[in-house]
Amino acid sequence: MARAARFYADHILDAIANIEADIAGHDFDSFRADRRTRQLAERNLEIISEASRRLPEEMKDVERGIPWAAIAGIGNMLRHDYHRSHPTVLWETCKKDLGPLKAAVARIRRRLEGEAAN
Repeated sequence: MARAARFYADHILDAIANIEADIAGHDFDSFRADRRTRQLAERNLEIISEASRRLPEEMKDVERGIPWAAIAGIGNMLRHDYHRSHPTVLWETCKKDLGPLKAAVARIRRRLEGEAAN
């Protein structure tokens, strides 16, 4: 279980790093105008959403400050209601929500490393 959980935690961290790199240098107006960057952010948010669903519940329970259901839900919205994907929501998610998620998943990853070492 720990190996699979590390795999998914790494996917989340990689997708966050991708988003950070892709939106670097953008402000909201340039992000909104850049369809490719928005699509890259959407795809990486889908990866984050799917990988978060596969993290063990007991790991997510420790990180209660993270809205895990909302993270799973944004993937559904992007996949099935893509026409509702609004640049403002994407921008706010990328700029405000990914930092706390990154920190939480990094803590989960460290706990998983500790389990693997024992």
